Amino acid sequence: MVAALARAEAAAVIGEVPIGAVVLDPSGVPVAEAHNERGLLTDPTAHAEILALRRAGEALGSWHLEGCTLVVTLEPCSMCAGAVVLARVKRLVFGAWDPKAGAVGSLWDVVRDRRLNHRPEVIGGLREEECSTLLEKFFLDRRDQH
Repeated sequence: MVAALARAEAAAVIGEVPIGAVVLDPSGVPVAEAHNERGLLTDPTAHAEILALRRAGEALGSWHLEGCTLVVTLEPCSMCAGAVVLARVKRLVFGAWDPKAGAVGSLWDVVRDRRLNHRPEVIGGLREEECSTLLEKFFLDRRDQH
């Protein structure tokens, strides 16, 4: 989570919503990192999770990320939760809960839907306060600027 928080902080510096993600290979070695780049890339799908999963696929030479762990600072949205399932990620670890758009227990629970062929292990709330505070500060600063 330390590396994901560092990526989130880097996002804030360039004006992106501070969400960071890291993919660990089956032995726990980081193979990909990312932060939100929606504004930078003018791409609504450029969430930290999506970019990290893409980069992990490139690094490992496969879209099957079986045995891998995705660590992200905010509970994934429905798009990102779906990508976690489709990539066959073994474990999803996230920091802050997202009561407005979270799809791993808050609004929906995409990753644990029994109708799907793959369901990762989920660990939520890791370093939750740090992750939440980073997001809250970012949005408070933005409101103050406007």
